[in-house]
Amino acid sequence: MNEVFKALADPTRRKILDLLKEQDLTAGDIADHFDISKPSISNHLKILKSAELVMDEKKGQYIFYSLNSTILQGVIKWILDKKDKGEGSYEK
Repeated sequence: MNEVFKALADPTRRKILDLLKEQDLTAGDIADHFDISKPSISNHLKILKSAELVMDEKKGQYIFYSLNSTILQGVIKWILDKKDKGEGSYEK
């Protein structure tokens, strides 16, 4: 779970996830939405894949990235469970 939160902490990676909510994209398609280098985009995708937030699939000569909604649903469930149990409250 820590790896997921670390991946979500970066605004570039969150924007990549937003893009993938709409449709599957290649690394090049993703890079077109940013003013950073393609190797930087590849590094962000590597971190997202390591956290299992995105999946990749080779289609022809391209690799398409897609959102792994199963992991995100698990994170949301975990957060809601914590809220329901009153854990993490910092009220005094």
